[in-house]
Amino acid sequence: MFDSDNVLKAGSNEMELVDFRLFKSEKGKVYEGIYGVNVSKVREIIKMPKLTELPGAPKYIDGIFDLRGVVIPVINLAKWMNIKEPKKYKKSPRIIITEFNNILIGFIVHEAKRIRRISWSDIEPATFSAGAGVSDKSKITGVTKIENDEVLLILDLESVVEDLGIYQPNIKIDDEDIKKVEGTALILDDSSIARKLVKDALTKMGLRVVEAKDGVDGLNKLNELYNKYGENLQNELKIIISDVEMPQMDGFHFASKVKNDKRFTGIPIIFNSSISDHFSELRGKDAGGDGYLTKFDASKFYKEVYSVLENYEKV
Repeated sequence: MFDSDNVLKAGSNEMELVDFRLFKSEKGKVYEGIYGVNVSKVREIIKMPKLTELPGAPKYIDGIFDLRGVVIPVINLAKWMNIKEPKKYKKSPRIIITEFNNILIGFIVHEAKRIRRISWSDIEPATFSAGAGVSDKSKITGVTKIENDEVLLILDLESVVEDLGIYQPNIKIDDEDIKKVEGTALILDDSSIARKLVKDALTKMGLRVVEAKDGVDGLNKLNELYNKYGENLQNELKIIISDVEMPQMDGFHFASKVKNDKRFTGIPIIFNSSISDHFSELRGKDAGGDGYLTKFDASKFYKEVYSVLENYEKV
């Protein structure tokens, strides 16, 4: 489905979104909601198959179906977002098959429109004032303007997995398997929950942790650290752990900037993302990343961190 001849280059600070629509009935009128999900998390988009009901499942699960030998749960996205669907309205429903954290799940949308290429710098974090009338605001991670001054909302489809209890981060590890490392670590993630998981893991190693919410903030924090430590920073700052999807500046663009700055070239970078496709891992390497992890498994996290540190002789 996707154009492999026009792929994004690592460090371009762009993302591709699947633009899809959900129609909402309110006070006798029908409104068209414009939404998006990162192409990197989309396996394919298919027509509605025959679904098998799942007794006892939450109301927003319409059923399951077999996709080439894999049983896929199907979420009615409008139901999950508490959107009142219009009863008499022409729709062309599709199922978006997504993969994140190595889990496949399908989402029913009313229409799948197109793929959009958007700069991360044009994406703003989602902030809504009280009474703004946005019932689904907790599920929106970013907003961006498109043509005709319309607004596209980027959805946090991963929160469905958490709602269903399908995925839980594995944070268990024996203390005896944790080697102590002195120094500082920088972590970048727009999710405070994800930052806490990584911070707790690094703190157990004995590292002091500096936090940043996106790539722009990460570069600012790096400059602050350089002003503090000077040329000794490459000895002090042991590692950078970065998310990939972040507003303003994504992890790949951040990494390419870091690796092209002679002040920071000796500092290893590991990507820590919910995007689990092989292409993203390759893009991470192209951007200068030294490792790529899928969120979050403590044993794999420590193993990768120690391996990278040893390659840089930082342990």
